[in-house]
Amino acid sequence: MDEILAGRNPVREALRAGRPLNKILIAPHLEGQVIGEIFALARNRGVPVQRVERTVLDKMAAPRHQGVVAYTAARSYAELEDLLALARKKEEPPFLIMLDQVEDPHNLGAILRSAEAAGAHGVIIPRRRSAGLTAAVARTAAGALEFIPVARVANLAQTIAQLQAEGVWVIGAAAAGEQVAFASDLTLPLVLVLGGEGRGLTDLVRSRCDFTVRLPMRGRINSLNVAAAATVLMYEVVRQRCWRGV
Repeated sequence: MDEILAGRNPVREALRAGRPLNKILIAPHLEGQVIGEIFALARNRGVPVQRVERTVLDKMAAPRHQGVVAYTAARSYAELEDLLALARKKEEPPFLIMLDQVEDPHNLGAILRSAEAAGAHGVIIPRRRSAGLTAAVARTAAGALEFIPVARVANLAQTIAQLQAEGVWVIGAAAAGEQVAFASDLTLPLVLVLGGEGRGLTDLVRSRCDFTVRLPMRGRINSLNVAAAATVLMYEVVRQRCWRGV
């Protein structure tokens, strides 16, 4: 079970102390000075806040929640610049993974484990409509979370533009991708973008990609689980870079 904080003052103090939080839930119509501070601190820290019915909070932390519950993160989030700085430190072309609304914590954990094993410089997730760095993610990652930085950003489209301005190619993975991944140049400075379970890339994110790639499917199943697809694509990056000495 993911760890939670319950109560107005504990959540406010956690925000003040800089403790990593994934999300804050607040009961409808709850106002006041402390609630206002929580909203302001969360906004400054980039922590999503959601209004939910008290019955939801009761199931999570009755009777002590006082209308406020926060999910804690298993690890602090990195900044996007930290990921690019890691690539520069290693004197390697950037190799990043971006996840577009991957909401299953087990998929996120598996992707983090593969990304660390493949030598990626970090993973980028959105603040909303995404699994966060929960205890379930940490368990599935099986130790990798300690070594792979994860940046949580407010807007994927803006982040893509920022990466492109840094000379990073944005390559989307899609079932109907323009190129076969194995025939594409993946030795470039790149970010691989993978979409959420069952939905794939959102239209906006796909439109911002420099190009899209696909995996050839030879069987009767027409797609892979996002974590499996991510692993195949990451290791194609590794194969090409090893082959060309990048």
